[in-house]
Amino acid sequence: MFDFHTHSIFSDGALVPSELIRRAVVQGYEAIAITDHVDFTNIEFVLSNLKKFEPAKDRAITMIRGVELTHIQPAKLEKLALKAKMLGAELVVVHGETLVEPVERGTNRAAVNIPAVDILAHPGLITEEEAERAKENGIYLELTSRKGHCLANGHVAAVAQRVGADLLLNTDAHAPEDLITDELGARILAGAGLTPDAVITVMAKNPRAVLQNLRKVDHV
Repeated sequence: MFDFHTHSIFSDGALVPSELIRRAVVQGYEAIAITDHVDFTNIEFVLSNLKKFEPAKDRAITMIRGVELTHIQPAKLEKLALKAKMLGAELVVVHGETLVEPVERGTNRAAVNIPAVDILAHPGLITEEEAERAKENGIYLELTSRKGHCLANGHVAAVAQRVGADLLLNTDAHAPEDLITDELGARILAGAGLTPDAVITVMAKNPRAVLQNLRKVDHV
């Protein structure tokens, strides 16, 4: 299991990073990103504290420092995404226009036009035009196991497949019980209408491409 969207006590999660990562190891995760909610008021706090985390040298998991830009005015998203990268974020997630929160309209459209963004999380009723822009800018669209946010999974999957945009499955975990197994992940994707081959792409091929790209950036 790969998971590029989780939360710790640095925002609204239940666990400190070390316990979140340990529980992911026990679940058999290969990689996990901690992407706490940030805006202009707390981004330095979150990223400076994630930099303090010292993983075990023999760890059986890849830990990625990230942020989720949450309820940011669309016009200010690019500025904050660039600031996140400058402060050391390896992964920038944007909190998309989920059906269950009052995210400002235009967030999806702004996010998919920002190359510094890596993932558009739970993008709700994303349009084909927006998905095409995500594809052009190398931005992954998220399918999610999280209650509420998952209501649009079928729509997101269908739109992404029509235009050839890349998908990832993430948990948006806030508590230990939110972490999932590969088996459940595959069933969630099947429920969103993905074929067995597409499930493999979303759960294995695409996550490994994300990791490979991160490693390339580390060596630049």
